[in-house]
Amino acid sequence: MALAFDEYGRPFIIIKEQDQKNRLRGLDAQKSNISAAKTVARILRTSLGPKGMDKMLSSPDGDVTISNDGATILEQMDVDNQIAKLMVELSRSQDYEIGDGTTGVVVLAGALLEQAERLLERGIHPIRVAEGYETASRIAPLIQTCMTTLSSKIVNRCKRSLAEIAVKAVLAVADLERKDVNLDLIKVEGKVGGKLEDTELIYGIVVDKDMSHPQMPKQIEDAKIAILTCPFEPPKPKTKHKIDIDTVEKFQTLRKQEQQYFDDMVQKCKDVGATLVICQWGFDDEANHLLMNRNLPAVRWVGGVELELIAIATGGRIVPRFQELTPEKLGKAGLVREKSFGTTKDRMLYIEHCANSRAVTIFIRGGNKMIIEETKRSIHDALCVARNLIRNNSIVYGGGSAEISCSIAVEAAADRYPGVEQYAVRAFGDALEYIPMALAENSGLQPIETLSAVKSQQIKDNYPHFGIDCNDVGTNDMREQNVFETLIGKQQQIMLATQVVKMILKIDDVISPSEY
Repeated sequence: MALAFDEYGRPFIIIKEQDQKNRLRGLDAQKSNISAAKTVARILRTSLGPKGMDKMLSSPDGDVTISNDGATILEQMDVDNQIAKLMVELSRSQDYEIGDGTTGVVVLAGALLEQAERLLERGIHPIRVAEGYETASRIAPLIQTCMTTLSSKIVNRCKRSLAEIAVKAVLAVADLERKDVNLDLIKVEGKVGGKLEDTELIYGIVVDKDMSHPQMPKQIEDAKIAILTCPFEPPKPKTKHKIDIDTVEKFQTLRKQEQQYFDDMVQKCKDVGATLVICQWGFDDEANHLLMNRNLPAVRWVGGVELELIAIATGGRIVPRFQELTPEKLGKAGLVREKSFGTTKDRMLYIEHCANSRAVTIFIRGGNKMIIEETKRSIHDALCVARNLIRNNSIVYGGGSAEISCSIAVEAAADRYPGVEQYAVRAFGDALEYIPMALAENSGLQPIETLSAVKSQQIKDNYPHFGIDCNDVGTNDMREQNVFETLIGKQQQIMLATQVVKMILKIDDVISPSEY
C-alpha cells in the first residue's frame, strides 16, 4: 500500500493489488509456463517424421521460408514468452551439439511437461517430479541399437543419392584416427535451375564468381594459384593526402608510374609461376586489361571463408602482402574451369582435382530458392548424422522404436522406486510414447491403436526393432526398413529435454522488470 494526497490535501490509500493480478506465483506460474512450452511443442508436433507437414514462415521484410526443420521454424518464429524462448534455445542446443532431432527434442519436452502438469494437479511437489524425471532419464538410453534417413518432405524422393553424397563428403574430410570431422571443410553451395537429382559432390571448391575479364581463358589445366588478400593496386597512404598536378608532364609521369607498378605486379606473379590469381579485393579496369593482355587469368572479390577453403584444398598459402609471394605459397589444382548455367549470365568457378581433397563442395540444384534452402538444411542434418556416426558408431532403430523400448524399460524400473518418484518415473515413460504417437498421427494412422499394437509386439517378442510403419511398407520391423538414428543423438535429445523441463518445473514466480 501507499499513502497519497489529493489537490485538497486529503489523504487516500493506493492498493497495489491491481499490479499483483498480472503476477503469477506457485502452481499458477508453473501451469502458465507449462502451457507456453506446450504451445510451442504443439506447433512442431505435426512436422515430426517422414510424413510431417511443412510450415510456411514469413519474415518482417517479406522473405518466405518453407521448412519442416524444427530449428529453422523456431529461429524464424517471433517469440515473446520467456518459457517459449527456452524451447527455442533447447532446439538450438540440439542443432549445435548433434545437428539433427531438433523437432523431436521439443516435442519430447512438451510431452514431459504435459505429464508433469497432471502430477502437479495431484499435489506432487515439482521438485519430486523433477528428481523423478532425472532418475528416469538415466534409465531411458539403455537400448543400443544407424545409418541416416533424410526425412525432409521436399528431398524425400531422392534421399538415397543425397545420403550417399553426404556420407562421401564426410568421409573425404574425416580424420578417422581422431574420430573427428570438421564440417567447415564441406562447402554447401546452391544455384537455382536444374533438378534436385543434379546435385553433385565436387572434390574441390565451387566459388560463385567468374573470370574478371570475359576474354580470359575459361579453363586452366594444372593451375598454380596465387591466393592474395592484399589489393591488386598501387599502395595508398594511410593518412589524408593531396597531389597537385598542374602540368601534362606531371600527369603523364603519375600515370606511367601506376602502369609500371601494375606491370611489376603482373610480372611478379608470372615470375613465381602463377597461372591464376585469386584476390580478396578488386582491381581496376586498367589492371584487369593488363592481366588479360599478359595472359594471366584472375578472379576478384572472393570472400575470406572461400579463400581459406581454396588454400586448404589446393595446399596453397594465403598471401597478405604482395612482396611475400613466392613459388612455395602457390596452390595447385588439376583443373580450374568456369561453368555457365542455362541462358542466363550466371557463371561459377570450379576448382577441381586439388592437391589436398580434404575440402569438398556439395553443389545443389533446384527449381527455386526455397527448395535449395530447404535442401541445404536437410543436407546439414545428414552431414551431422554421418559425423556423429564417425564419433560414435552406436545406433538405435528409428520410427519411434527406440522411444517405445525406452518407455517399456522406464515403466519396468518404476516399480523399484517406493516413493513419490515412482509417479514421475511412470510419467516420463508415458511422455516418451508421445513421439511414436505423433509419428503415427502424422502418417494418417490411428495413434493409440498403432502404438498399443507395436508396444505389445515389442513386449511379446522381446524385440526392440518394432516401430511405426510411417511409409506404409507393410512391416513394423525398422531393421527391415533400414530406419536408423544415432545413439548419441537420441541420448542428447532425452538429456536436453529433461534438463529444460527440470528448469521450468522449478520456476514458481514470474516477475516482470516493471514491478520494482
